[in-house]
This record gives sequence, structure tokens and C-alpha cells, in this order.
Amino acid sequence: MEELQVISGNLGYLLWGNLQNGQPGGVLLTLLMAAGAALLAFPGGILLACLAWQSAGLLRRVLFIWAEIIRGIPLIFVIFWLWYLLPALTGVDMPGPLTVTLALAWFTSAAVMHSALAGLRALPGGQREAALSQGFTRPSLLWHILLPQALRNIKPSLAGIAINLLKDTSLAFILNVPELTTLAGQVNNRVQVYPVALFLFTGVVYYLLCTLLGWFFLKPGQRHSATRS
Repeated sequence: MEELQVISGNLGYLLWGNLQNGQPGGVLLTLLMAAGAALLAFPGGILLACLAWQSAGLLRRVLFIWAEIIRGIPLIFVIFWLWYLLPALTGVDMPGPLTVTLALAWFTSAAVMHSALAGLRALPGGQREAALSQGFTRPSLLWHILLPQALRNIKPSLAGIAINLLKDTSLAFILNVPELTTLAGQVNNRVQVYPVALFLFTGVVYYLLCTLLGWFFLKPGQRHSATRS
């Protein structure tokens, strides 16, 4: 079929862009941006949740206001803001993939903060009192007792956040960053045939990536059951 020939003829370009020339793109760049943003957003959001849990008064209000503002703004606006703001602050033009990665990390960290804080608040208060009576400090109580339980309980929520982060990389096309959606559009504009096949292929790739990511968050027993079924 000619539709498959169009995809197979451009498969390498869609998977890794111009990697041979030092310019990663396609699926590879999508994964690199998602991984980079996750490495910043998840530890950062958890740290902010811990600060909000331990703090009171002004600091907690500031953290909540910041998170609510970020969550109430479309991600595309955050990308545009950083695209124009970072060069003004640093004095240098920032690469598009780096700008999108930072925007994704900033945006996602607010969701991670809310999820982690909800997990901490859902734990029984008696654990805190018992640990403090045994000589635990508040930081050691948080790190060794409460946070591991909270993260285990909110794993499904974190999985959803990670999947949304991966899908949100497609918004990089507004800066012409050569990730998967952008390259699919370029191939479609070049060949000008079979756009349904190209974008169906793109959708299938995103679906497979998100499914694998969701599978990663499953417990080992759940993975085994899912594989058998």
C-alpha cells in the first residue's frame, strides 16, 4: 500500500530526525524532552509539597497561589512566556527544545505538588504523633515514614501526570521544535498525500508510548497480570 510506503520511507526521520547531523528529532526528541521535564518536575513538585506540608502562614499561601496560577493557565501560554522571557533574563537565545522542557517542568511541577501534598494529608495523623514521640524530627518523619507511603498511594495519580507530560510535548510544534508532531506535519507538507495515514501513525506512536509509560508505573504483580491478559 502506498500509505505504508510513505510512512516506511520517512520512518527514520519520524523516529529520530536528523540525528546523523547532531539534530535529534521525532520520537527521540519527544522522549528526551519528556524525560528532562520529568527529572525536574517530579522531584521539584515533591519538594514543594514537603515545604507546603511543613510550613505555615505566608510560605504555604505563596506556594498554593503559585500552583493555582500555573494550573489555571494553558500550557501553551507558559511555553510562549518562557520563549520570550528566558532570553530577556539570560541575554542569550534559548534552544526551542530546552524552552519547551523547562515549560513542561514548570507546569507539571504544580500538579505533582498538589498530588503529593494530598497524599501526605491523607495519611493517618496518629503516625506523626507516634513518630514524634519516639524522637523523630519532622524532616526525618517526613522522609522516612510519611513520604514513602504517600508516594506509593498516589502512584496512579503520578502515572496520569507523567502520561499527560508525554502527550504535552506535542505542543512544541508551536516553536517549530522538531519533535514527532512537527516532523509528521513536515512530512505531510512535503509529500502532500495520505495525511490520514501519517497522523494515524503519529497517534498510534503516542498511544504506544503512553501505554508503556502506564505499564511502567504498575506494580510487578499487576504487570504480570496485564501481560497474561
